[in-house]
Amino acid sequence: MPPALPKFCFSPAIFSFITFSSNHNQQSFIISMEDQDQDQNTNLDNEPTSVSSHGHKLYQQIDTFISILHDQPDSSSPPEIVEPVQNFADLFDAMLAAFESGSKRCTVFKTDEPLCFLESVDRTAKLIKSLRRFDSDQIYAVAINRLSGIQQRAMSIMEDEFKSILDDYQTSYDRDQKAKTDETKTVHLSSSSSNVEDSSELELPDQDQAEPQLEKDEFLGYSDALISDLNKLVNGLIQGGHETECSELYFLVRRNAMEQNLKAIEFEKFSIDEMQKMQWDLIEKEISSWIIIFKRFCNSLLPSEKRLADDVFWGHTAISNRLFSNLTRNILLCFLNFAEAVMMTKRSAEKLFKFLDIYETLRDNIPTVEKLIISGEWLPQLKSSAVLIRYMLGESIFMIFIELENSIKSDTSKTPVPSGAVHPLTRYTMNYLNYACEYSDTLEQIFRDHQEIGADFDDLKSQDHQHNYESNEAGSGSESGSGSPFQAQLTKIMDQLDTNLEAKSRLYKDPALSLIFMMNNGRYILQKTKGTGEMRTLLGDPWVRKRSSDLQNYHTCYKRETWTNVLQCLSHEGLSANGKVKKPVLKERFKSFNAMFDEIHKTQTAWVVSDEQLQSELRVSISAIVIPAYRSFMGRFSQVFTPGRQTEKYIKYQPEDVETCIEELFDGNAAQQGKKR
Repeated sequence: MPPALPKFCFSPAIFSFITFSSNHNQQSFIISMEDQDQDQNTNLDNEPTSVSSHGHKLYQQIDTFISILHDQPDSSSPPEIVEPVQNFADLFDAMLAAFESGSKRCTVFKTDEPLCFLESVDRTAKLIKSLRRFDSDQIYAVAINRLSGIQQRAMSIMEDEFKSILDDYQTSYDRDQKAKTDETKTVHLSSSSSNVEDSSELELPDQDQAEPQLEKDEFLGYSDALISDLNKLVNGLIQGGHETECSELYFLVRRNAMEQNLKAIEFEKFSIDEMQKMQWDLIEKEISSWIIIFKRFCNSLLPSEKRLADDVFWGHTAISNRLFSNLTRNILLCFLNFAEAVMMTKRSAEKLFKFLDIYETLRDNIPTVEKLIISGEWLPQLKSSAVLIRYMLGESIFMIFIELENSIKSDTSKTPVPSGAVHPLTRYTMNYLNYACEYSDTLEQIFRDHQEIGADFDDLKSQDHQHNYESNEAGSGSESGSGSPFQAQLTKIMDQLDTNLEAKSRLYKDPALSLIFMMNNGRYILQKTKGTGEMRTLLGDPWVRKRSSDLQNYHTCYKRETWTNVLQCLSHEGLSANGKVKKPVLKERFKSFNAMFDEIHKTQTAWVVSDEQLQSELRVSISAIVIPAYRSFMGRFSQVFTPGRQTEKYIKYQPEDVETCIEELFDGNAAQQGKKR
């Protein structure tokens, strides 16, 4: 048995006794208190009494004693310890013994016990604190020793209860969902069993209001009542000197919960070595998942976790901030390690867009985390790590564009594209830039941050300055974004592509086909630029107008190169002398026209103009100069020939046949002889 506490009796005296009885391993406590005041005795006899009311009176008596100790001067002798302290210690000791033995279910929040568990913990802590002012007194030292032992046992029970509730987060979440489902079913059953008038008055749950609550508690699963209980336990544990144990319990349980939540949404950790060995297509899938999960982590899980820590440790802000900071650190470093591992893979053009996605994800979501983490020694480390990863990603992105420019410059293939079609280099470059310009704001930011990255970019700046000067002089510079580093790099890549295409056009032996090649590629570039608002904005309207003008020049040169000699055959000059037609010369003219037109038709039906609008423009412009000239020539000289075999020999095409043949040009098919009339 623990040593009895010394007794001190107020006047009027307070008599208390505690009787312990055992029946089938169940302990019950009977408390009886009598006052000398006859009126109070009469009231107690006439009113039904409850054990909890006696416990409440016991708390009041202890509070009175604590107040006396508080007002007692330090230099004076300590007052005698009152008997209610002994009674309280015995009663609380018995309650703990019942919990520890398992004879009573431990429910620290029940209020129908002789004593309220949490209030008893609170009084014990206050008693110990007050008694310690006089711990040099042997009697006080004995009392402190016993109460401290009781307090330690109570703390152990509270820790178990605290951990039990924390561990129950998933179960409680499922239970809440089941309760909501059952409630909804009950409402629907009630509605279906009632008449129309009754059902019209029935208020169904508001689904629009229920959905946000599910989102709010998506990662937590604690009801408001459980959070309130957790806060009460936290207050008791901290007041009882178990702040460290309480914090460690909370940290371990919530860390495991966060890891389980991330695992449930398929977040996987990869080391740098593992990432280096993975194929890029697999890494791309992991990056897509990482982006979704990281955004969810920053915007849903973390705010929920922050709210939980603040609510559970309400009244202890420093502790909640520290715990949340430490919880966030471990998970966040895993996310940053993934981004770093991706960044350290071998740089290539195909990785640009995933690098940009990671860059934007870090840029847009890390500030949210920084706002939530109010304190933490590692916060500067987090900021510096995130900034460093973003900077290195930006450097890789910047260098990818430099390498793209160099790869265009070094593409010196000597094999011309068949039929003058759009070159694969043109398609790749324009589609690549077209997609890249969707990230124009981010790329502008990256290029501004990396203007001093190296000699390549220093050279870019000087050339860009010269380019802008020349462009302004020529009236072809960009109206918007002039001088911005990404716009300068984009313009430089486009100029390099032009230079490369001009070199490739010289691989064709036929000058007309060379011009068709330039038209095909020029139109493709122009259409891609016009189709992307961001790219057109960066390059500017003057650049677009100049490209349109270049395209028209190619068109004009093609007509001159291909059809000038054909039209000379249809010239009236030199066919008449002294009012008579020179029949031999006329025959040669028709023969030359037929031969030239046959050759053009045979050759250029195999050429390709893939853009339907350009193809139509070419055919229309050719018809506009050839068909009127041929009709005029036919109308003037066809009657010179003798009808019959002579006419068929020299007049091979009717105007309608010429028009049909022109409509067959640039289809990329084998030549088809036009129908003869």
